[in-house]
Amino acid sequence: MDYILRENKKLAKETNINRTIFAACPNSIAVMKASLNSAKRCNAPIKFATTLNQVDLDGGYTGFTPRQFVNKIRQYAKSINLKTPVIIAIDHGGPWLKDRHRKEGLNYEQTMTEVKATFEAAIEAGYDLIHVDPTIDTTLPKGEIIAIETVAARTVELITHCETYRTRNDFPKIAYEVGTEEVHGGLVDLTVFTKFFELLKTGLQREGLTDVWPCFVVGKVGTDLHTTEFDPEVAKTIVGIAAEYGSVIKGHYSDNVTNPEAYPKSGMGGANVGPEFTEREYEGLMELEEIEKQLHNENKVAKLSNIKKSLWNAVIDSGRWRKWLSEGENSDDFYKNSFERQEWLIKTGCRYIWQNHEVVACRVELYENLENNGVKAEQILLAHIERAMDKYFYKFNLINLNDILQERTLEVV
Repeated sequence: MDYILRENKKLAKETNINRTIFAACPNSIAVMKASLNSAKRCNAPIKFATTLNQVDLDGGYTGFTPRQFVNKIRQYAKSINLKTPVIIAIDHGGPWLKDRHRKEGLNYEQTMTEVKATFEAAIEAGYDLIHVDPTIDTTLPKGEIIAIETVAARTVELITHCETYRTRNDFPKIAYEVGTEEVHGGLVDLTVFTKFFELLKTGLQREGLTDVWPCFVVGKVGTDLHTTEFDPEVAKTIVGIAAEYGSVIKGHYSDNVTNPEAYPKSGMGGANVGPEFTEREYEGLMELEEIEKQLHNENKVAKLSNIKKSLWNAVIDSGRWRKWLSEGENSDDFYKNSFERQEWLIKTGCRYIWQNHEVVACRVELYENLENNGVKAEQILLAHIERAMDKYFYKFNLINLNDILQERTLEVV
């Protein structure tokens, strides 16, 4: 990751074209496959940003441990003869950022112990980057914001733990990402933003880690869960500050962003996209269900899969839709919320239940019903997701970056 960002910086100076690394949050097997397919077609690096909820020692909601996830990605990449770089990373790794930790009421020591164990497993599995994000503290009184000094100190503690474990076991070097868009205005308060850098620099020096520095720093650039407009002016400001310290800015919540072309123009180093692909996967399944119904009406399908009903039931029964309710919405009765909100909650909540046994069985039945009639079900589904991904590869100026990087590497050799 450090190498690619370094070369991107050189390329920008030589060609006046900035590039933004695209990172997909792999919330389903379909998204994993689509990401690799899109990366191959666009001939560009692909980064996977896995949250602790998605992939962890307990399997997460995808069912994969870090080692299993890496192996599965390698298998899929090999199956399509992928040559482009694949970067695998932890996204939002920190205390209480795993839903189960909050639900079970883990104290600080307990959640930190689990996070450190996950980091160790990721390093051992061959991850390339860890996003260290200790910006949540459930022990604080409601409404109180965690002190930036605490954020910096815990960031140093976690990076130090990773480096100690990595060097002791002779694992390859990894890259780091720090910060979050959800604390202190996403560190957009420029005083706080700069202070965080200084505290981090001093803390790492104190631990003897002068050669370790985060390549990515997450900043709030206008997008969040409910907004899709990227703010290039804010981005340019914090990009400039980060550059003085040798880092680039990463944007999160880039889903469905209306102006993705502004990311590279503003000098953004990377952007994460996740829930958008769950929405596209859901829409793909709805298209397949419509085809299935047509075939059923023609007596070409004996029994409907009822995939939509299965998805809605699974999301509602999981209760995880409550996590995304806005103030004033009904948390007791899902169906008392507006239909528009119901559909949004289902679409975004599907990522939690793709591996639900009933949902998996319905999807298998749906695919079989269609395949028996000559309909390439999975290809149709993946096309929905890949179309969205191709947009980011194109708008982020990543097309054929793989060839460019390979040529530059050969020149150095």
